[in-house]
Amino acid sequence: MNVIDLTLRLESGMRGFETEPKFTLERDGWNASTLHLYSHCGTHMDAPLHFEASDQTIDQIPLQDCIGNAWIVDLAHLPPKTPIEISHLGELADSFPVGDALLLRTMWSQHVNDATYYRDNFQPISPELARWMVDRKVRLVGVEPPSVADVNDLPAVTEIHKILLGGNVIIVEGLTNLDAITQPKCWFGAMPLKVAGGDGAPCRAFALLDCPVDP
Repeated sequence: MNVIDLTLRLESGMRGFETEPKFTLERDGWNASTLHLYSHCGTHMDAPLHFEASDQTIDQIPLQDCIGNAWIVDLAHLPPKTPIEISHLGELADSFPVGDALLLRTMWSQHVNDATYYRDNFQPISPELARWMVDRKVRLVGVEPPSVADVNDLPAVTEIHKILLGGNVIIVEGLTNLDAITQPKCWFGAMPLKVAGGDGAPCRAFALLDCPVDP
């Protein structure tokens, strides 16, 4: 089995993440740090509470919904700001298995260290595609940008989140390394921190290739 890490590394300078030494080996006998985390920093999962699509919190999302079969859609050819439409899924739009996950590969993660990462240049999910995901009972959608829609356009980002989260589609944002997945589907997992009452949380996301058990 080949395990591919799809998680951004939390490090100094990343928006929403800070770390400071709490104990040191020389002074206290061990090394330990205090972490300051924004609930939606780095690679993270949104809970419906994030936009009050429902009152479900991050600790209430069942783990079995966070792992399973996923299909990869290559969208690296799309120009900046191009909304992702149903037609961009190709044949998968008609054959998508109910309950599977969808990973949208735009290569936007290559901008994570640039100021443009949080701007509106990435390819957002269109309302039509979001409603298609709900209709097709997509279990989870994973994207490379920090959001499924333009974070600088509150009405747009609210609409897409409410459609997806209100339709029981789990959202994972801030993925990376999707280009390492060279086959059309994989096992995908994203394990969020179990934060009581959380609106979201950083998670460790990964893909399993050549898995010995068919999901």
